Amino acid sequence: MKLRTALAALAILALTAGAAYAAAKFTVTASEFDPANTFLVQAQWLDGIGCPTNAKVSTDGSTTTAHYTDAACAAGDTSDNHNQGLLLAKTGPTANFASAGADITGVKGITLTELGYDIRKPGADTRAGARGSHCGAGAPRFNVTASDGVTYDFIGCNSGATPATSEVDGQGWIRLRWGGGTILAFAANGPAAGTVVNISGKTVTSIQIVFDEGQDTGPDNFGLAVLDNIDVNGTLVGQGDNVGNKKDKDKDKDKDHGDNNDDQGEDD
Repeated sequence: MKLRTALAALAILALTAGAAYAAAKFTVTASEFDPANTFLVQAQWLDGIGCPTNAKVSTDGSTTTAHYTDAACAAGDTSDNHNQGLLLAKTGPTANFASAGADITGVKGITLTELGYDIRKPGADTRAGARGSHCGAGAPRFNVTASDGVTYDFIGCNSGATPATSEVDGQGWIRLRWGGGTILAFAANGPAAGTVVNISGKTVTSIQIVFDEGQDTGPDNFGLAVLDNIDVNGTLVGQGDNVGNKKDKDKDKDKDHGDNNDDQGEDD
């Protein structure tokens, strides 16, 4: 009887630990917001475009004898086996009511302490450079909805009002983080609407990444960004919840997404 009781207690403990692990697991799902079907935005996790961490390199086409890591991502998502990156693109004008982005799930109820991502951009240029991914004041950005019912937005890539608290410059990537007790954002509603608020320590309901600046926005006028290692409270997500890291990775190549009208996402 004692053994049975002990085994039951261990089973309960294992289930509880499993539930806690599941609650702490975040996913970043690419999405597009395009209500008028302009087909000028795209969001997708793709193999081979992410920030390389101990990536295999072949000099003869048959064997992999070397490894390459960009200094910006010395640490990355260890479960990402295909070096995925999140492509966000907006073709044409910023005024077009459409955006690319991603929904971060698994965050409901967490206490926010850190946000961040790696962005594909030459580190020597810093965020304001004209080469590489677009890194504007408002895109790519985090939008956070807290349990107080307020949406806090415009945590932007190169925003003077809501600046990143740390930056690591690599060869082809820049790692940005908002944290260390300070995550500044604009309150979109509520008593503090229109003002900058420190949201570090707030309880979260939802988090989105939004990319809605087009080719008419400088300094790059590129309308495209590649992100990797999306950081929520120190947990890094470097791959999508699609088939890219599965055995049947070629499925997406055969799909025609051009007539998909189930676009979804958020824009301001």
